[in-house]
Amino acid sequence: MHAAPAPVAAPAPAAAAPAATPEFTGEALPPGEVVKSPMVGTIYLAPQPGANPFIKVGDKVTQGQTLLIIEAMKTMNPIPAPKAGVVRAILAEDGQPVEFGEPLAVIE
Repeated sequence: MHAAPAPVAAPAPAAAAPAATPEFTGEALPPGEVVKSPMVGTIYLAPQPGANPFIKVGDKVTQGQTLLIIEAMKTMNPIPAPKAGVVRAILAEDGQPVEFGEPLAVIE
C-alpha cells in the first residue's frame, strides 16, 4: 500500500496593513467633532474627477452640507456635515478605501 500524500497547508492570507490617517498618524487630531465613515467604501472628495472638492481645510460648512461622497456597492452616498462649523482637517485622500467608523474629517 502506498502512503497518502501529506496535506499541503494553504498559504496564510496576507494581513492587510492598518489604515493610516494621512497627516495625523501618531498625532492627536485637531479639536472638533470627528466625522466618521458610516460605511465601508471608497471616498471621493469631489463630485467628479477634475472638479473642485466639496470642502477644503478652513472652509465654513453648514449642517447637512455634503462633505464628501462614499461609493459603496456602485452607489454614491453623500456624507453630510453633522453640524455647522469650520473644517479643521480632512483625514482621507480622494479614491482611498475607507472602513466603517474611520475618521474622515474634523469640524470645529
